[in-house]
Amino acid sequence: MRKKDYYIIPLLLLCGIVLQAQETFQPKQLDDASKGIIYNQEFSLGLRMHTNGFAVGFNVGKLKTYYLTKYWHFELGELKHPKEFRQSFDTPSTLNGRISRAFKYGKQNSLYALRGGIGAKRYFSEKAKHKGVAVGISYEVGPTLGLLKPYYLELRAGDGRVSVSTKYSEETADRFLDIWQIHGASGWTRGLGELSILPGAHGKFAVHFDWGAFDEYVKSLEAGIMVDAFARKAPIMVELDNVENRQLFINLFLHLQFGKRW
Repeated sequence: MRKKDYYIIPLLLLCGIVLQAQETFQPKQLDDASKGIIYNQEFSLGLRMHTNGFAVGFNVGKLKTYYLTKYWHFELGELKHPKEFRQSFDTPSTLNGRISRAFKYGKQNSLYALRGGIGAKRYFSEKAKHKGVAVGISYEVGPTLGLLKPYYLELRAGDGRVSVSTKYSEETADRFLDIWQIHGASGWTRGLGELSILPGAHGKFAVHFDWGAFDEYVKSLEAGIMVDAFARKAPIMVELDNVENRQLFINLFLHLQFGKRW
């Protein structure tokens, strides 16, 4: 082998490494020497199911590199107390000509969480280039705005033949907690005009699975843990019989997302 060949071989190896590095950070393989598609942004809708409720929302993301996407997240969902259970009477009632609705005994407020956060997704693998499953992690922090809506029950009036929509208070406590006075739950819209605010914050960490992380369409699933912390205890239930309200909510969740990149 001639002496100059010793210089050519390392040069060819270096060129190969550079080309491989360029391919690693190219979201889509080039169709030819001069054309390709690089996505910069993404938008997705999501459904989150967690151990104490659910949420629906959306992400607006910015693709920084092949391995990193930063995003803004907004969602609205419900947080439930572990002690709230739906129940109904065995025999349907036709009080006031209406069938009684299932109700939750001892519940005084419904808690809805409006979350806004900033987060990031980091991928560990390059399989997304080949339309495989890219695996990574995602994390997010941000404020939570808790919305408390009074929970109304239809309580029997004095003659037992009519019902009155009633929320919990010190004055109504005896009747509100008397199971024999309850006809059923009032309609969901009852109490919407009486919302109160409970400020807080949230954080989440998840393992992220993306079917084609740099395809045109977003198709991903997350499994992780999320925490909501409020400024004070959320008064979801009437505190009796060892029932205690919480200030901190820790939930396991699954988050399904679909969207588009451009």
